[in-house]
Amino acid sequence: MSAIEELPEDWRDLAREAVAARERAYAPYSRFGVGAAALVDDGRVVAGCNVENAAYGVTLCAECGLVGALHLGGGGRLVRFVCVGGPQDAEPHLVMPCGRCRQLLWENGGPGLEVLTPRGVRTMTEVLPDAFGADDLD
Repeated sequence: MSAIEELPEDWRDLAREAVAARERAYAPYSRFGVGAAALVDDGRVVAGCNVENAAYGVTLCAECGLVGALHLGGGGRLVRFVCVGGPQDAEPHLVMPCGRCRQLLWENGGPGLEVLTPRGVRTMTEVLPDAFGADDLD
């Protein structure tokens, strides 16, 4: 049985979208492909993959592509998110977004965004406690 089939049933389709996005990852340096997928509040699914660069600092995380796809497709709020990754020659597994990407997810999903983590479903409030957001700019 694949790792996807072991996930909660209501998360499997979204995880499959993340796996499909990972297959498009451009990771010639780390060979660690990442795919992300999210459900938008209007029912759309958006996805992204990591895109590496020889100048490592300008590498794009999968979440960056996902947020770009969200806004390109008309915006909205993310309500569910899943990220998978791993060596390109191995079956993907759930991975957590880096700190920068957690901030992107907070901005586009808010505190109630559900994130499927290796330890189960968590809200963004749990994944990024005491987050900085638009309210802090007032």
